[in-house]
Amino acid sequence: VEQFDPRSKGVIQLASAAILNAIWDMWARAEGKPLWKLLVDMDPKQLIRCIDFRYITDALTEQEALNLLEKAKEGKQQREEEMLKEGYPAYTTSCAWLGYSDQQLTQLCSTALTEGWTKFKVKVGADLQDDIRRCSLIRKMIGPENSLMIDANQRWDVAEAISYVTKLAEFRPLWIEEPTCPDDILGHAAISKALAPLGIGVATGEQCHNRVMFKQFLQASALQFVQIDSCRVGSVNENLAIMLMAAKFRVPVCPHAGGVGLCELVQHLILFDYISVSASLENRMCEYVDHLHEHFKSPTVIRNAHYMPPKDPGFSSEMFDESVQKHQFPHGEVWRSILEKNGS
Repeated sequence: VEQFDPRSKGVIQLASAAILNAIWDMWARAEGKPLWKLLVDMDPKQLIRCIDFRYITDALTEQEALNLLEKAKEGKQQREEEMLKEGYPAYTTSCAWLGYSDQQLTQLCSTALTEGWTKFKVKVGADLQDDIRRCSLIRKMIGPENSLMIDANQRWDVAEAISYVTKLAEFRPLWIEEPTCPDDILGHAAISKALAPLGIGVATGEQCHNRVMFKQFLQASALQFVQIDSCRVGSVNENLAIMLMAAKFRVPVCPHAGGVGLCELVQHLILFDYISVSASLENRMCEYVDHLHEHFKSPTVIRNAHYMPPKDPGFSSEMFDESVQKHQFPHGEVWRSILEKNGS
């Protein structure tokens, strides 16, 4: 699979990811396999050839990456069978968006608990007292044994983040996600250092431009949870490098998902990570948001709060023609309605 210039950012990077994701989808379809299975079945040396090691050899060399893949061969078949039977653990972001009333929070959490969910993420950062009340409510509902994470969506400066999260420490969040500017590697390192005694990790990565940023986050001990994204960096190729670097630094990968098709895509990567790279489920989970899956021909399947491995060939990214036509800009029905409403 062709590589691209890793210095690319923004729209060029996103376009590169789209093209390369499409190529991986076609490759998996040609092999008659879901993408995760295509990756799992690949020989380590073949996988290594898909990775561009430029600018990251001070953190991970080709030989080190090959050694990690070779080491993970032990127990690989058992892990694949485990995933096919039980699936990969997920966490839900759907219960605690900012702006939800206490009644909504209570109802959604109660429903999620009955469906088997044990890992919950709460959006924070708008108002401290409101967040204290909401986190208290959710922690009481889910109990002390279940996991609670908090996500600020880049809300604070560094000192503000440390102060704010310290005040939420009583609710024992596993991590604070995106506490500050996603480009501020040293800021995240300072936050990580300050929160470590409280047992709170830092999670970030969904806005990282490329593998070089992830390299520096890992080298600086600036994050304790790596949040890869299927479409932000340069497709599967670059995510392979990021997952292998995370494995070398012994930092768990907990992917970002939830946007249009992101759950469908990233499930393939995290299945590969467990089966062929990390061989661990400790402090590992994949984000899930329960919306917009109806637009896809091979939507994610969640069973008992676990991603069940896709069976259809490809990258699970094909949308129904009707959905594509309806949402195309600017002539699709949805956009025509918006433009007409605004008098454009």
